[in-house]
Amino acid sequence: MLNSKQRSYLKKLAANEPDILHVGKDELTPNLIVQAKDALKSRELIKGKVQQNCLKDVREVAEELSTSTDSDVVYTIGNKFVLYKRNHEEPKIEMPKSKKKK
Repeated sequence: MLNSKQRSYLKKLAANEPDILHVGKDELTPNLIVQAKDALKSRELIKGKVQQNCLKDVREVAEELSTSTDSDVVYTIGNKFVLYKRNHEEPKIEMPKSKKKK
């Protein structure tokens, strides 16, 4: 689960990332889920786009894909979504530390 500071940091990182996943009329196929898992393992942060011919809403697609890949939805906007899953073996993204309250 991401807190607001982490979500904001990941939004900033995702701004310049290209769309890796494209969800079309076939929606979430097993191949697309495998592709998303592989991309999350190597990149940790992936951006996807839901095409106009997809029958599902972008939020539905992002939630289903995050459930299938055990990742977190960073945000959805328009027809784009961003997913994050930390790679515990080789982390690529250093998350900001949260300040401890005294």
